[in-house]
Amino acid sequence: MKKGLSIVINIVLFAIIVLLAVQVVKSIQAPIKFNHEQKAREAKVVDRLIDIRNAEVLYKNATNKYTNNFDSLIKFCQTAEIPIVKIVPDPTDTTFTRTINDTIGFVKVMDSIRGGRDNFNINDMKWVPFSQPQQQYELEAGTIQRNGIEIPVFEARTPYEVYLANPGAAFSDKEWKQRVNNAKAEKESINRYAGLKVGSMEEATTDGNWEKL
Repeated sequence: MKKGLSIVINIVLFAIIVLLAVQVVKSIQAPIKFNHEQKAREAKVVDRLIDIRNAEVLYKNATNKYTNNFDSLIKFCQTAEIPIVKIVPDPTDTTFTRTINDTIGFVKVMDSIRGGRDNFNINDMKWVPFSQPQQQYELEAGTIQRNGIEIPVFEARTPYEVYLANPGAAFSDKEWKQRVNNAKAEKESINRYAGLKVGSMEEATTDGNWEKL
């Protein structure tokens, strides 16, 4: 074999090896990058779901029911107040064993939910982060029966397809969509909701599915 041809063959083989190595590295890094992007987005989605849960619990405390209407929930947060209660000894109790709840003031529901966040906007509560076009969380409310008793329940949720609709910077549209479909199929294979949700229309719970491992 001529020396020149041998050099060309070696160069081609080296290029093929480099290309294969790059593909192997990409195949290893792709799921890591996807998981990182998914977790970063879900942290924001969960923050809003926690705000919805806090608002719904306060709404129920005031009205004895949950609401499936974001406008009603947001208006409640903007206008309603909750008492600040201090537990003190019952002044009529000579045994000093009983206590009473003493209301020492009131705080707006919105301020309670804000929790010191300067950039908090109650009107954003209904919108799913990273959804394009912007979409609301799905919100349901109603009652279930347990031992003949009507128990109020609610559920707020959003699927992968909403907050993972747009690809991360390191992915093509096709690659990203395949990753999302894989994640969805994995959840559905174990009968889990492919997305994030808080509360339940079937159980008397206010837990989020990210809290149930």
